Amino acid sequence: MSQEIIDNIALIQARIAQACTAAGRDRSEVKLLLATKTVPADRIKAALQAGHTLIAENKVQEIKEKYEALKDIPHVNHFIGHLQTNKVKDLLKYDITCVQSLDRAELAQKLHQRLKAENRTIEVFIQVNTSFEESKFGVSPHKVVDLVKEVALLDTLKIKGLMTIGLLSTESEKVRQCFRLLKEIQQQIIALDIPHVEMRELSMGMSGDLETAIAEGATIVRVGTAIFGQRPTADSYYWNEKGD
Repeated sequence: MSQEIIDNIALIQARIAQACTAAGRDRSEVKLLLATKTVPADRIKAALQAGHTLIAENKVQEIKEKYEALKDIPHVNHFIGHLQTNKVKDLLKYDITCVQSLDRAELAQKLHQRLKAENRTIEVFIQVNTSFEESKFGVSPHKVVDLVKEVALLDTLKIKGLMTIGLLSTESEKVRQCFRLLKEIQQQIIALDIPHVEMRELSMGMSGDLETAIAEGATIVRVGTAIFGQRPTADSYYWNEKGD
Protein backbone atom coordinates (compact mmCIF):
# COMPACT_ATOMS: atom_id res chain seq x y z
CA MET A 1 0.00 0.00 0.00
CA SER A 2 2.73 2.49 0.92
CA GLN A 3 4.61 1.66 -2.30
CA GLU A 4 1.49 2.55 -4.27
CA ILE A 5 1.41 5.96 -2.59
CA ILE A 6 5.12 6.53 -3.30
CA ASP A 7 4.61 5.50 -6.95
CA ASN A 8 1.64 7.86 -7.26
CA ILE A 9 3.67 10.74 -5.85
CA ALA A 10 6.40 10.02 -8.42
CA LEU A 11 3.79 10.19 -11.20
CA ILE A 12 2.50 13.53 -9.92
CA GLN A 13 6.04 14.90 -9.60
CA ALA A 14 6.63 13.88 -13.24
CA ARG A 15 3.42 15.68 -14.29
CA ILE A 16 4.55 18.80 -12.42
CA ALA A 17 7.98 18.66 -14.07
CA GLN A 18 6.43 18.27 -17.53
CA ALA A 19 3.99 21.12 -16.89
CA CYS A 20 6.85 23.38 -15.77
CA THR A 21 8.83 22.55 -18.90
CA ALA A 22 5.80 23.23 -21.09
CA ALA A 23 5.24 26.58 -19.35
CA GLY A 24 8.91 27.54 -19.50
CA ARG A 25 9.14 27.58 -15.72
CA ASP A 26 11.78 26.22 -13.36
CA ARG A 27 10.66 23.03 -11.58
CA SER A 28 11.79 24.49 -8.24
CA GLU A 29 9.07 27.16 -8.49
CA VAL A 30 6.24 24.67 -7.84
CA LYS A 31 5.65 22.78 -4.59
CA LEU A 32 3.49 19.68 -4.22
CA LEU A 33 1.11 19.81 -1.28
CA LEU A 34 -0.52 16.51 -0.29
CA ALA A 35 -4.22 17.04 0.44
CA THR A 36 -4.86 14.49 3.18
CA LYS A 37 -8.58 14.91 3.90
CA THR A 38 -10.18 11.56 4.79
CA VAL A 39 -6.79 9.81 4.42
CA PRO A 40 -5.91 7.58 7.42
CA ALA A 41 -2.79 8.53 9.38
CA ASP A 42 -0.86 5.38 8.37
CA ARG A 43 -1.20 6.25 4.67
CA ILE A 44 -0.10 9.84 5.32
CA LYS A 45 2.82 8.47 7.33
CA ALA A 46 4.00 6.45 4.30
CA ALA A 47 4.23 9.66 2.27
CA LEU A 48 5.98 11.58 5.06
CA GLN A 49 8.52 8.83 5.60
CA ALA A 50 9.32 8.92 1.90
CA GLY A 51 10.21 12.60 2.30
CA HIS A 52 7.07 14.32 1.02
CA THR A 53 6.46 16.54 4.00
CA LEU A 54 4.07 19.32 2.93
CA ILE A 55 0.50 18.27 3.78
CA ALA A 56 -2.84 19.95 4.38
CA GLU A 57 -6.17 19.17 5.97
CA ASN A 58 -9.65 20.61 5.43
CA LYS A 59 -11.20 19.93 8.81
CA VAL A 60 -10.02 20.74 12.32
CA GLN A 61 -11.47 17.46 13.57
CA GLU A 62 -9.27 15.45 11.21
CA ILE A 63 -6.13 17.32 12.24
CA LYS A 64 -6.99 16.52 15.85
CA GLU A 65 -7.59 12.82 15.14
CA LYS A 66 -4.31 12.32 13.24
CA TYR A 67 -2.06 14.60 15.28
CA GLU A 68 -0.64 12.04 17.72
CA ALA A 69 0.14 9.53 14.97
CA LEU A 70 2.02 12.07 12.84
CA LYS A 71 3.58 14.54 15.28
CA ASP A 72 6.95 12.75 15.59
CA ILE A 73 7.58 12.68 11.84
CA PRO A 74 8.92 16.03 10.58
CA HIS A 75 6.37 17.69 8.31
CA VAL A 76 4.69 20.98 7.52
CA ASN A 77 0.90 21.15 7.90
CA HIS A 78 -1.27 23.77 6.21
CA PHE A 79 -5.00 24.27 6.67
CA ILE A 80 -7.01 24.58 3.44
CA GLY A 81 -10.64 24.22 4.55
CA HIS A 82 -13.27 26.69 5.59
CA LEU A 83 -12.47 27.81 9.13
CA GLN A 84 -15.20 28.84 11.53
CA THR A 85 -14.14 31.44 14.08
CA ASN A 86 -15.12 29.13 16.96
CA LYS A 87 -12.58 26.55 15.74
CA VAL A 88 -9.57 28.92 15.75
CA LYS A 89 -8.43 28.07 19.27
CA ASP A 90 -8.60 24.34 18.49
CA LEU A 91 -6.75 24.66 15.19
CA LEU A 92 -3.82 26.53 16.70
CA LYS A 93 -3.10 23.67 19.12
CA TYR A 94 -1.86 21.46 16.30
CA ASP A 95 1.31 22.95 14.78
CA ILE A 96 -0.40 24.46 11.74
CA THR A 97 2.10 26.75 10.01
CA CYS A 98 -0.19 28.30 7.42
CA VAL A 99 -3.91 28.96 6.98
CA GLN A 100 -4.54 29.08 3.22
CA SER A 101 -8.25 29.80 3.57
CA LEU A 102 -8.40 33.26 5.19
CA ASP A 103 -11.39 34.86 3.49
CA ARG A 104 -12.90 37.45 5.83
CA ALA A 105 -11.90 40.16 8.30
CA GLU A 106 -13.78 38.54 11.18
CA LEU A 107 -11.64 35.40 10.90
CA ALA A 108 -8.45 37.47 10.62
CA GLN A 109 -9.33 39.30 13.85
CA LYS A 110 -10.08 36.06 15.68
CA LEU A 111 -6.79 34.49 14.58
CA HIS A 112 -4.93 37.65 15.52
CA GLN A 113 -6.42 37.83 19.01
CA ARG A 114 -5.57 34.21 19.71
CA LEU A 115 -2.05 34.41 18.28
CA LYS A 116 -1.40 37.65 20.18
CA ALA A 117 -2.39 35.91 23.42
CA GLU A 118 0.03 33.08 22.62
CA ASN A 119 2.80 35.44 21.38
CA ARG A 120 2.91 33.68 17.99
CA THR A 121 2.60 34.43 14.30
CA ILE A 122 1.23 32.35 11.44
CA GLU A 123 1.45 32.49 7.66
CA VAL A 124 -1.78 33.08 5.74
CA PHE A 125 -3.02 33.06 2.16
CA ILE A 126 -6.10 35.01 1.17
CA GLN A 127 -8.69 32.65 -0.35
CA VAL A 128 -10.39 34.12 -3.42
CA ASN A 129 -13.65 32.91 -4.98
CA THR A 130 -12.44 33.09 -8.59
CA SER A 131 -15.32 31.00 -9.93
CA PHE A 132 -17.98 33.39 -8.56
CA GLU A 133 -20.00 30.42 -7.32
CA GLU A 134 -22.31 31.09 -4.39
CA SER A 135 -21.53 27.65 -3.02
CA LYS A 136 -17.81 28.44 -2.69
CA PHE A 137 -16.02 30.17 0.14
CA GLY A 138 -13.46 32.87 -0.55
CA VAL A 139 -13.50 36.64 -0.78
CA SER A 140 -14.94 38.16 -3.97
CA PRO A 141 -12.20 39.16 -6.43
CA HIS A 142 -13.16 42.85 -6.25
CA LYS A 143 -12.83 42.82 -2.44
CA VAL A 144 -9.44 41.10 -2.20
CA VAL A 145 -7.32 44.26 -2.05
CA ASP A 146 -9.38 45.72 0.81
CA LEU A 147 -9.10 42.49 2.79
CA VAL A 148 -5.34 42.29 2.19
CA LYS A 149 -4.92 45.86 3.46
CA GLU A 150 -6.94 45.03 6.58
CA VAL A 151 -5.06 41.81 7.33
CA ALA A 152 -1.71 43.51 6.72
CA LEU A 153 -2.33 45.68 9.79
CA LEU A 154 -2.41 42.58 12.04
CA ASP A 155 1.19 41.79 12.96
CA THR A 156 0.53 38.14 13.87
CA LEU A 157 -0.63 37.27 10.34
CA LYS A 158 2.04 37.03 7.65
CA ILE A 159 0.44 37.26 4.20
CA LYS A 160 2.34 35.07 1.75
CA GLY A 161 0.00 34.84 -1.22
CA LEU A 162 -3.40 33.81 -2.55
CA MET A 163 -5.37 30.57 -2.79
CA THR A 164 -8.30 29.52 -4.92
CA ILE A 165 -10.25 26.32 -5.50
CA GLY A 166 -11.36 27.34 -8.98
CA LEU A 167 -14.16 25.80 -10.95
CA LEU A 168 -14.54 22.04 -10.52
CA SER A 169 -15.15 21.46 -14.21
CA THR A 170 -13.91 19.38 -17.12
CA GLU A 171 -13.98 22.52 -19.30
CA SER A 172 -10.35 23.46 -19.02
CA GLU A 173 -10.73 26.98 -20.46
CA LYS A 174 -13.28 27.89 -17.78
CA VAL A 175 -10.94 26.51 -15.12
CA ARG A 176 -8.04 28.44 -16.70
CA GLN A 177 -9.97 31.70 -16.35
CA CYS A 178 -10.14 31.16 -12.57
CA PHE A 179 -6.40 30.60 -12.30
CA ARG A 180 -5.62 33.51 -14.61
CA LEU A 181 -7.78 35.79 -12.50
CA LEU A 182 -5.88 34.82 -9.34
CA LYS A 183 -2.59 35.64 -11.09
CA GLU A 184 -3.97 39.02 -12.17
CA ILE A 185 -5.05 39.83 -8.61
CA GLN A 186 -1.59 38.83 -7.36
CA GLN A 187 0.02 41.24 -9.83
CA GLN A 188 -2.35 44.06 -8.80
CA ILE A 189 -1.41 43.57 -5.14
CA ILE A 190 2.31 43.42 -5.90
CA ALA A 191 2.00 46.73 -7.80
CA LEU A 192 0.39 48.36 -4.73
CA ASP A 193 3.46 47.48 -2.63
CA ILE A 194 1.45 47.16 0.60
CA PRO A 195 3.69 47.05 3.71
CA HIS A 196 4.07 43.61 5.36
CA VAL A 197 2.53 41.80 2.38
CA GLU A 198 4.29 39.13 0.35
CA MET A 199 2.67 37.80 -2.82
CA ARG A 200 5.05 35.01 -3.76
CA GLU A 201 2.62 32.10 -3.47
CA LEU A 202 -0.33 31.09 -5.62
CA SER A 203 -1.99 27.95 -4.30
CA MET A 204 -4.19 26.63 -7.08
CA GLY A 205 -4.72 23.44 -9.05
CA MET A 206 -5.56 19.93 -7.93
CA SER A 207 -5.32 16.37 -9.28
CA GLY A 208 -7.31 17.05 -12.46
CA ASP A 209 -6.10 20.50 -13.45
CA LEU A 210 -2.59 20.99 -12.06
CA GLU A 211 -1.08 21.44 -15.56
CA THR A 212 -3.44 24.34 -16.28
CA ALA A 213 -2.67 25.88 -12.87
CA ILE A 214 1.10 25.65 -13.43
CA ALA A 215 0.75 27.22 -16.88
CA GLU A 216 -1.05 30.14 -15.21
CA GLY A 217 1.49 30.62 -12.41
CA ALA A 218 0.72 28.24 -9.52
CA THR A 219 3.51 27.86 -6.96
CA ILE A 220 1.64 25.24 -4.90
CA VAL A 221 -0.59 22.49 -6.32
CA ARG A 222 -2.82 20.57 -3.90
CA VAL A 223 -3.13 16.89 -4.81
CA GLY A 224 -5.09 14.24 -2.92
CA THR A 225 -7.05 11.69 -4.94
CA ALA A 226 -4.33 11.10 -7.55
CA ILE A 227 -2.00 10.10 -4.70
CA PHE A 228 -4.18 8.49 -2.04
CA GLY A 229 -7.09 7.27 -4.18
CA GLN A 230 -10.74 8.25 -4.37
CA ARG A 231 -12.26 9.59 -1.17
CA PRO A 232 -15.25 7.89 0.44
CA THR A 233 -17.04 11.25 0.48
CA ALA A 234 -17.75 13.48 -2.52
CA ASP A 235 -15.56 16.56 -2.97
CA SER A 236 -18.62 18.77 -2.63
CA TYR A 237 -18.71 17.83 1.05
CA TYR A 238 -15.44 19.71 1.51
CA TRP A 239 -15.91 22.72 -0.72
CA ASN A 240 -19.51 23.74 -0.22
CA GLU A 241 -21.19 25.99 2.32
CA LYS A 242 -21.57 23.12 4.77
CA GLY A 243 -17.84 23.21 5.45
CA ASP A 244 -16.27 22.83 8.88
